[in-house]
Amino acid sequence: TATLDLGTDDTIVEADRDRLEEAFENLFRKAIEHGGDDVTVGVGKINNGFYVEDSGDGIPDDAREQVFDHGYSTGEGGTGFGLSIVRSIIEGHGWSITVADASADGARFEITDVQLSS
Repeated sequence: TATLDLGTDDTIVEADRDRLEEAFENLFRKAIEHGGDDVTVGVGKINNGFYVEDSGDGIPDDAREQVFDHGYSTGEGGTGFGLSIVRSIIEGHGWSITVADASADGARFEITDVQLSS
């Protein structure tokens, strides 16, 4: 069972809706594929953007930069395109994406340089 926790208020992100939706879908899919049976995915607001984090296995420190490389995959049968697509979408909006330490053991992606409004 996957749970989505939208711990946000009525914050608005100015973005291409279809492309941002595709980025979220890829991040959520990765969380479910790598997160085990009872993964929780959270989305929240940070100082100059937002984060997406999960309660799964996380990303090893030595793979944090590589996960965005086109064709890089840690899973069997993975194409290595998902996070590459996410980075392309994020950077296409003029934003940045990094892998950060999650509040639990899972993965956390921070998207910054985002114009937020309420």
